[in-house]
Amino acid sequence: MAVNRSRRAVAARRRYRRFLAADNDLTPAQWAAIRAAWGCCAYCGAFAGDLQKDCVLPLSRGGRYTLENVVPACRSCNASKSNDEVTGWLRRTRRDEPAFLLRWAEVMAGLRTHLSEIEPLVDEASTTGPDPEN
Repeated sequence: MAVNRSRRAVAARRRYRRFLAADNDLTPAQWAAIRAAWGCCAYCGAFAGDLQKDCVLPLSRGGRYTLENVVPACRSCNASKSNDEVTGWLRRTRRDEPAFLLRWAEVMAGLRTHLSEIEPLVDEASTTGPDPEN
C-alpha cells in the first residue's frame, strides 16, 4: 500500500496525531451551548449556518478542544486564522481584538454558570435511574 507523501497529506497526518494526543473533552452538549451562546461567528459576526469549531489556542501550539478554548467560526475565518495565535491574527486582519476578548470572557462566564447548573441535573438523573432490583 502506497502512502501519500504530499505536503498536505503529511500535514493532515501530523494534525490528526496531535488531535489524538491532546486531552480533548468537549462534549456535543457543550458545543451546542457554545454555538447558542455566541449565535454567530466569534470573529466576524457572520450568521453562517455551518459554523466550525475553532481553537483559540491552536492544537499545533498546545491547545485542546475544551470548553474554554473553542469558539464557533465561519469557514472563512477558520481557514484564514489557520494555526495562528488569535490575538496576532485579529491584529493582522484589523479586527476588533478588545471586543472579541471581552465577548469571549462574557460568554465563558455565562457558559460556566449555565453548564454548572445543568450538569448536576444530568449526573443525578443517571445515578437515580430505575431500581435494578425491580
